[in-house]
Amino acid sequence: MNKIKHTGIIDGVEGECVKVRILQASACSACKVAAHCNASEMKEKMVEIRMADAASYQKGDSVIVVADASVGYIASLYGYLLPLVTMVATLIAVLATTHSEGMAAVSALGILVPYYVVLYLMRNRLRNRFSFKLERC
Repeated sequence: MNKIKHTGIIDGVEGECVKVRILQASACSACKVAAHCNASEMKEKMVEIRMADAASYQKGDSVIVVADASVGYIASLYGYLLPLVTMVATLIAVLATTHSEGMAAVSALGILVPYYVVLYLMRNRLRNRFSFKLERC
């Protein structure tokens, strides 16, 4: 099974939650001219991992954050594909009923507000679906 792996540093441990700081780099960030190019980028991300043996990790430990590739696909589905489909469906429905392109465009953009509010309200359920694991370096 395909796995997504990122190296990181433990930023803190609180109860059953381990906070890991990972450095996400684009594919071209290792290029010699990356400092002069706008295409290369590096972002620091914080990942919270809930686990029973969290106490066995210490702040500053180097770890590898591991997730199934399916987690990435599901996140892309919720973050990109479903909002796009919702926007297009709203655009077509409003355009067909009102024949106003302006109203259709505003409605298509406006439908994202309730979508992301519902996604935010479901964050605890989604957190269980998007599980990560830690491996020691």
